[in-house]
Amino acid sequence: MVDQMPYLPLTLSFNGQSLNTEGLLDTGASVNVLPYELGLQLSLIWEDETLSVLLAGNLAQFEARAVVVDAQVSSFPTVNLAFAWTQATNVPLILGQANFFLEFDVCFFRRRSEFEVCPK
Repeated sequence: MVDQMPYLPLTLSFNGQSLNTEGLLDTGASVNVLPYELGLQLSLIWEDETLSVLLAGNLAQFEARAVVVDAQVSSFPTVNLAFAWTQATNVPLILGQANFFLEFDVCFFRRRSEFEVCPK
């Protein structure tokens, strides 16, 4: 059920550009994934990002580059999140093990379709 997926509102910032968005909390994802369009909205420039990232699964066919942006979740302190910025266009922003779940503890209450997030 897509409507019960755990999406977290957050604000991403890079070089003075800010973007209110939401990310899918995915404990099975190895890395955070930033969709191409969101990177452009943050004024990231594909050609300037030279560190390649290999993605697996459905995203393996797309090129990805490593980027680090500031992230604000609720009223918690801002953290640096590393993303694999993918050229895939039809993918959600994914919050994965490296490094969202290293920065935040998340407790899922699936039966109630709820979750709690706390900074580390």
